[in-house]
Formats: sequence, structure tokens, C-alpha cells
Amino acid sequence: MIPIGSAHLLDALRARSSSTRLEAALAAGTHPEAAFVTALVQRCAVEPDFFVRDMLTWALTRLPPEDTVPALLAELRSDRAQARSQALHTLSKIGEGSAWPAITRSLLRDADDEVARSAWRAAVVLVPAGQEEALATELGTQLGRGDRDVQRSLSRALVALGDVVEPVLRTGMASPDPAVRAHARATEVLLDDPEAGFDSVIEEAKRLGALGSEG
Repeated sequence: MIPIGSAHLLDALRARSSSTRLEAALAAGTHPEAAFVTALVQRCAVEPDFFVRDMLTWALTRLPPEDTVPALLAELRSDRAQARSQALHTLSKIGEGSAWPAITRSLLRDADDEVARSAWRAAVVLVPAGQEEALATELGTQLGRGDRDVQRSLSRALVALGDVVEPVLRTGMASPDPAVRAHARATEVLLDDPEAGFDSVIEEAKRLGALGSEG
């Protein structure tokens, strides 16, 4: 058992063993203290293990937003992509609306796919009422981007916004770029049927696009 409220826990977050780091993050969340915020946020930026990162995020959600949100917002300006991505992920889990202004266009278009995906997820959680259409328009600029996982993430974000995305998808389906057209068409199908499988939907959209170009 890692002692709580001591330097031992902070040392354990940097241990070589991932199981020790996981235990430390669990302990920090089980017995949350404001003194742990800096160490938890800093560890998020460099932690290589997915399960430990997930536990670090959980530990941060157990602390008051007034302690965690300022530290996470500062990470959004980091040069380290993982720091930005994990901070965005944690902000989406906390769901504190005051963080919305920090979800900037540069983050939504970040060159790092993982950062952009995290920004899309955070944006749809934090967007204030009345700004959904503007967000949908911004997300629409990313249609056709990246590999299958990236496109799936964007489609899910757009679908989460609801019917306000329909004009954006119509614009995408009129794009001269076949990747944008297929992605927009697939997202439209998912909007009507969120249970549809993305892989089959995107393949069908590409097939229909190819048939259309042949005609």
C-alpha cells in the first residue's frame, strides 16, 4: 500500500513499474488532495501506459474543478502533444463549461491527430447552448482528414451535435475532394442511424462516390 499524503505517492507516480504507477494514481483519486494536482497533470503529459493515463484522468476528476481546470488549461499551451491531448481528454471528463473558451480553432485543427481528436470530443461536451452551429461549421473543415480512426472520431463528434450539422454535411458532400464527400456521406448515415458501423458506412460511401464519378 502506497502511503497517502506523502512524497512516496508522488515518487510512485514516476516508478518504473506501470502497476506501481497505476496504484499511485488510484490512491490519489481514492484519497484526493489538492496537493496532488500538479504531479498528476505533469504525469499525464509523459505517461506511456494507456491504463495509467486513464487512472490519472479519473484521479483528477475526483478533485474540485477550481483546483484542476487552471492546471489543465495551462497544459493546452504545451509543446508536448500528449500534454495537450490528455488535458483535453480530462477537461471533457470534468465537463466544466468555463473551459470552453480554451478550445480554440488551433486545437480543433491541431496537426497532431490525437490532439485534434481530443479537442473534438471536448468541444462537443463543453460547447455552450447556441454555439453548436458554429462548432459544427468548424468541425466540418476537418472532413476527410486522417485515417479511419480519425475520421470515425470526427463523425462521432458531428453526430453528437445533432441536426445542426446537416448543412455542414451537405456542403461536404458537394466537395470536389472525394475523401471529404465520402466522409460527409458516411457521417450523414450515422446521423440517421448512430448504431450503423462506421467501417461499412464509409466503404459504402466511397463506393457510391466512385459510381457517381463514373457516371
